[in-house]
Amino acid sequence: MKVGPRLGIKGFTLIELLITVMIIGILTGLAVPLARNSIKREKEIALRQALRDMRTAIDKYKEASDKGLIQVKVNTDGYPEKLDVLVDGVQIVGAVDKKLKFLRRVPIDPMTNTTEWGMRSYQDDPTAFSWGGQNVFDVFTKSNGIAMDGTKYKDW
Repeated sequence: MKVGPRLGIKGFTLIELLITVMIIGILTGLAVPLARNSIKREKEIALRQALRDMRTAIDKYKEASDKGLIQVKVNTDGYPEKLDVLVDGVQIVGAVDKKLKFLRRVPIDPMTNTTEWGMRSYQDDPTAFSWGGQNVFDVFTKSNGIAMDGTKYKDW
């Protein structure tokens, strides 16, 4: 009976197994950064949407105050006093028990996972990261992170 190196024995050689493990390792090494970038990109999209929603609500509040639909409080220049005003609503002038609401809720900042947003009042310097407290003219994230395009999230 003649016995050869592969006669009757089925399976992989050590070299074939090493090559397979190496290929799987390379593919896994390529997939992890792609997944990480995908998650970061989704958070950036959510941040842009949240900022857009709040800024639109602030603009609509200002527009309603300029048209006289809502009462303007002293030293607010027609902007909301705080973000909660956009959610709680404001009494419509001349209507009984009717409120004008601008947001359903204050969005969660995807970078900090809180509803704490940085705010600027109309009287503040446009590049300031501190809030004067008079009104809410603009919002920004409190995250110190850097976006995929190299800009700071606070500057969005």
